[in-house]
Amino acid sequence: MITGARQTGKTTLARDVYPDLRYLNLDAIELRAMMREVRSSRWGDEIGEAVLDEAQKEPGVFDKVKYAFDEGSLDFTVLLGSSRILLLDQVRESLAGRAIVYDLWPLTASELAGIGRDEATTPLVDNLLRDLGGARRALAEQPAVVVGGTDDLGRAAIDHLARWGGMPALLPLEDDERREWLAAYQQTFLERDLSDLATLSDLLPFRSLQRLAMLRTGNLVNYADLARDAGLAPTTARRYLEYLRMTYQAVLLPPYLGNLTSRVVKAPKLYCTDLGLLRHATRQWGPIDGMMFETLVVSEIMKWVSTMALPVDLFFYRTRSGFEVDLLIEGEGHVFGLEIKRRERVEASDLGPLRRLSAALGPRWAGGAVVFNGSRLECLDDDASLWAVPVHRLLT
Repeated sequence: MITGARQTGKTTLARDVYPDLRYLNLDAIELRAMMREVRSSRWGDEIGEAVLDEAQKEPGVFDKVKYAFDEGSLDFTVLLGSSRILLLDQVRESLAGRAIVYDLWPLTASELAGIGRDEATTPLVDNLLRDLGGARRALAEQPAVVVGGTDDLGRAAIDHLARWGGMPALLPLEDDERREWLAAYQQTFLERDLSDLATLSDLLPFRSLQRLAMLRTGNLVNYADLARDAGLAPTTARRYLEYLRMTYQAVLLPPYLGNLTSRVVKAPKLYCTDLGLLRHATRQWGPIDGMMFETLVVSEIMKWVSTMALPVDLFFYRTRSGFEVDLLIEGEGHVFGLEIKRRERVEASDLGPLRRLSAALGPRWAGGAVVFNGSRLECLDDDASLWAVPVHRLLT
């Protein structure tokens, strides 16, 4: 099962990897009608191994695929969908434990930096995430400064993500065409993806909440505030935000509730997954601000963890008194912390939260870094536990 936002390349990928499989696109109404006529007992013979695109549009196919698998008349199929299919009520019971699920996100920074090169690039963040206990060593092995083509490609990738996001279709377009494409994407999302999840007689309240949610990227989720500003009931605001999550337009980062203090904030933080879509929805086309920069870094790391199926968990940490660390990465008994700053130079005050976290975690502390918009990767303390890491070096 390959799921992800519309236009991230699911169909292209599946048809390239499985060129010999029959391709059936359930966007076609007549094809959906035909699928309803196929009996479960005949599914393996009449449909067989196939790529079923936009599968969420005909939830009945999941029960039929399940029946064919359990009966033994089918041993492989590919399901594509532009929402988190396994979260849909009609599907949750059908394929739980039977499907291998891949989330296909918009292009990552390292993918953008690798376009046109012979080999894919592996970003520094991958080395850190795979061995949190060896994070200090991995950082110490990096050169302080990189110049030339590789560095330029990394910076260009970050600039593109910050301006336009990672949708593949935007790459060959001019700037004016990119804005038109994003506008069309938003309309398609409302008319097609949203209709797969709910029947809304009036889209204006949903669009209002969508815009308000994107304006709050990088902030704590407060359903009451969202509902009040959008003119909705809190239960409706919660449901609409879940629609954004199920269609890959937003993600929720949970708080770290480890035994550091009892006075921690317990609400999740909201992040938009693509800055191009965010900019279009909010009409913020100026220079990237601090919240957008934080959104870029956190969403890129979340996308990488999901894509590579890495055994780590991501959190933020905030106490009610205001002490906060932007991102905590936990795995195999270690915790690595990140502070995210848009400026081009790291200041001494940026290290305070990481030092406090280090003292609270004790032996579980694997180190920390300030991710910033500068050029020089360097150690900031005597025991190599705190680092300054340029964003393009971390992500590409």
